[in-house]
Amino acid sequence: MHICLLDIDGTLLLTGGAGQAAFAETLAADFDIPKIHTNVAFAGRSDRAIVADLLNAHGVEPSEENWQRFLAGYLGRLDDALARHQGNVLPGVGELLSALADRGDVAIGLLTGNVREGARRKLTYYNLWHWFAFGGFGDVHQERSGIAAAALAAARLHLGDQQPTVSANGRASSHGEVIVIGDTLHDINCGRSIGARCVAVATGHVSLEELATGSPDLVLRNLADSQAVLGLFK
Repeated sequence: MHICLLDIDGTLLLTGGAGQAAFAETLAADFDIPKIHTNVAFAGRSDRAIVADLLNAHGVEPSEENWQRFLAGYLGRLDDALARHQGNVLPGVGELLSALADRGDVAIGLLTGNVREGARRKLTYYNLWHWFAFGGFGDVHQERSGIAAAALAAARLHLGDQQPTVSANGRASSHGEVIVIGDTLHDINCGRSIGARCVAVATGHVSLEELATGSPDLVLRNLADSQAVLGLFK
């Protein structure tokens, strides 16, 4: 069995800014931070890391208590934000997921910086949640490499004895390939950290040319070329 791990924002869908709106509304209402610090990057990072940086930037301790306080407020506002913002599933996503499932030898999971419940709400809103049986999420780990390791562990648990193994040269063994698909250099780097082959797609905020600097195994303008992705699975 092969494993395919996909990012969410900028890879599977765009929410039209709903996630950042829910972040901003929570910081304003619950932490008296009226405006998000513009120097804090969102793309390709975990929710936990983003929140820690935002709180630090505004002089608030990024404690466990404040993380849980933020999380409750954010999740309480996310559904409304999704309804208020115009987003979309990105080109080729539905077709690729269907093609992967039809193969019968690919386990499809998530590798995302979103917290699990945030991921579920976004993907449910866009009718994609049912494709994913497992994943790695941004609830605990700040670094994407930690999320990648958690995603791979979740995949192995899901697959049981059918799991692939990673060889000494960093590639999955003959038991199956591990493929990571994402829209940022962070996705490429975290994929490499678990010995995965990487597909970079320029549907987020990073150009095709910049993604190519990360030396992914495949770089695409969007996921409409599902055959190119399927070709990575031997």
